[in-house]
Amino acid sequence: MQRGEVWWADFGERRLVVLLSGEVDSEVRAMQVVDPAGTELSGVAAELAVGASEGLSLEGVLRVALPRPGLIPCTWLVSLTREDLIERAGALSTAKLGELQDLLHLGGLE
Repeated sequence: MQRGEVWWADFGERRLVVLLSGEVDSEVRAMQVVDPAGTELSGVAAELAVGASEGLSLEGVLRVALPRPGLIPCTWLVSLTREDLIERAGALSTAKLGELQDLLHLGGLE
């Protein structure tokens, strides 16, 4: 398991996630792939599109809420165990992984 791999995971429902870390003490940090917001998010959140180019059968986004005073942003981050990961679905390209790194930095998550 490596950063940038896309996996199907089961944590109450079957969802696509992108791994942000490898397995550490049997826990994996990941971000859920969600539907695009479909509305202007400037100043509130940012999205990174993922889909067919990553080997996925559906299109989605990785969304990070931008930090603001007095607001606790929802970041769609999850901590999973190895047992939560069902099967590998694809992987981010090097370029897309760099964009994800920028997105996480923008959101104050790394």
